[in-house]
Amino acid sequence: MRGWNTGDMPDQEGRVAVVTGANSGLGYVAARELARKGACVVLACRSETRAKAAAERLRGETPDANVETRLVDLGDLRSVHRFAERFPYDRLDLLVNNAGVMAVPYGTTADGFETQFGVNHLGHFALTGLLLPRLLAAEPGARVVTVSSMMHAMANVDLRDPNGLRSYHRWTAYARSKTANLLFTHALARRLADAGSAVVAAAAHPGYASTGLAAGVGGRGSRLLMELGDRAIAQSAETGALPILYAATADAVRPDSFTGPSFAMWRGAPAPSWRAPRTRDDRVAEWLWEVSERMTGVVWDQRLA
Repeated sequence: MRGWNTGDMPDQEGRVAVVTGANSGLGYVAARELARKGACVVLACRSETRAKAAAERLRGETPDANVETRLVDLGDLRSVHRFAERFPYDRLDLLVNNAGVMAVPYGTTADGFETQFGVNHLGHFALTGLLLPRLLAAEPGARVVTVSSMMHAMANVDLRDPNGLRSYHRWTAYARSKTANLLFTHALARRLADAGSAVVAAAAHPGYASTGLAAGVGGRGSRLLMELGDRAIAQSAETGALPILYAATADAVRPDSFTGPSFAMWRGAPAPSWRAPRTRDDRVAEWLWEVSERMTGVVWDQRLA
């Protein structure tokens, strides 16, 4: 895996991919590189204006790109349902759960969930469940790649208060949502295996990458620190997207794997990444799955029950 880059990506001709949060940062780079390799890429974005601007920019950089834009607000389950109901393809070869918010002040989604847990985890949980029939129709070879963070190590999910109602600290809430991403991947991989499915569920993280996500960080001091870090030590979104693209396309990727940068999890080419052992806790993963089904109202395909 040493030195893997986009030149090593296998051909994606004939594959249909959805990338959430594809209008900027990691999502944009991932969508562009998948399109360059021949995939039909759906840019799943919250803002129509930003989505169209991203598609125009992408076509300028990759004239033959087969891309389209579709709106989805992961903080609004009605929007997630609309996206799935109007999805125009019978099959889906790749779903990249990339969109997210980081360390924002306390707020709630349209459905009343704490924003970071609601967008980063519950929105993607619901979207993946609703698109599952299309993923199953594309096996073997279909994948779900969920983008987590090395910051997941800061906090576990709170079994007593998953929605953060008792107390709120923006960085702890972010870490919990990223732990939830890994627990979701673990539970999904296990359920797919138990069902005899060849769909691969994997996770990835960008290390410390300059992606623009810090713009939403609450607190002027925190934003300034993030901006300084971006300038001094962060790798570019181009490099930060490599672990995501590896997890999405490389033949060696295995279910429930976690890919990140090779150098201290911060920078470099894709490599297997350390993850907190608690992110492979079967009991907690199943608890989170059940809670997520109740909170979203999305009951998954019975083949994975």
